[in-house]
Amino acid sequence: MKTVIFEVTPLDEAMGEFSRAWKTGNAEKSARISFATPELLWQVLSAKRWDILKALAGAGTVSIREAARRVGRDVKAVHGDVKVLLGAGVLRRDEGGILFPYDAVRVDFMLKAA
Repeated sequence: MKTVIFEVTPLDEAMGEFSRAWKTGNAEKSARISFATPELLWQVLSAKRWDILKALAGAGTVSIREAARRVGRDVKAVHGDVKVLLGAGVLRRDEGGILFPYDAVRVDFMLKAA
């Protein structure tokens, strides 16, 4: 099963972890997509966009029209959400459509007292 982890990590910390993994060759097998703040994560992964990811998980390449059909929404609205997800690196553009190349998603962040 190919898993992606959405995490909240400040940019400097994320770059430091990437650099260490690159130098030591200890990169994890699962993919990670980092967001600078929890607010940014939830802004990008709105409820309707989350529905798109659920519909595309493990589905292979699909057209935007097919994605809209799977979530029961208007093609134009889904197109706008797909653009945001592509821009955030969550979806990929592939021959013939869009791709969410993962079978599972894990969201990882910690809320601490101020």
